Amino acid sequence: MESSKKSDSRGALIVLEGLDRCGKTSQCSKLISYLEGSGHAVESWRFPDRNTGVGQMISSYLMNESHLDDHAIHLLFSANRWEKRSLMESKLRSGTTLIIDRYAFSGVAFSSAKGLDVEWCKAPEAGLLAPDLVLYLDISPEKAAERGGYGDERYEKLEFQQRVAQSYRTLYDATWKIVDATRSMEDVEEQLKQIVMECVLKCQEGKPFTQLWQN
Repeated sequence: MESSKKSDSRGALIVLEGLDRCGKTSQCSKLISYLEGSGHAVESWRFPDRNTGVGQMISSYLMNESHLDDHAIHLLFSANRWEKRSLMESKLRSGTTLIIDRYAFSGVAFSSAKGLDVEWCKAPEAGLLAPDLVLYLDISPEKAAERGGYGDERYEKLEFQQRVAQSYRTLYDATWKIVDATRSMEDVEEQLKQIVMECVLKCQEGKPFTQLWQN
């Protein structure tokens, strides 16, 4: 019995989501250090992955160097995640936990905030691996706008981020943990460590994979 349990052991797929400047990237880095220090195999991923062919097109768009139809850019963001789908599963099966800065939920939240239909936005993401845990760093758009570097990229506009926040609320499900991102970085870090470790240990026990938005 124990040997079969061990063979099902895998890494956890953990996604951090939130508005721009909510602190996701900093907390991803801290989680990586924490898990490595605890002896776990772990990698940091980020979407969009700007290193792929599709990712370079997205990067140009986000830096306001090119213009694309809203539907087209949504499909590019989705394709960028599909580019990494098989590698993601392979890493997880090998026992590596993935800490991911943005995933399909960002794609749906940002595109639907532009006025695209939510179900249309979800459709190309269906079948991607579902996260074992989504950590939503909750901050008001107004507070996020006060943070350094705000406004550097296309989507960092207060009114738009307010619509994104509303879109995110329609996506919450049982895998989400809402974390108050207005607290000190240290307080947020400590809360995330505890939640993440519980998830990692559960996946090591053989938690089955599921897929996004299949029903």
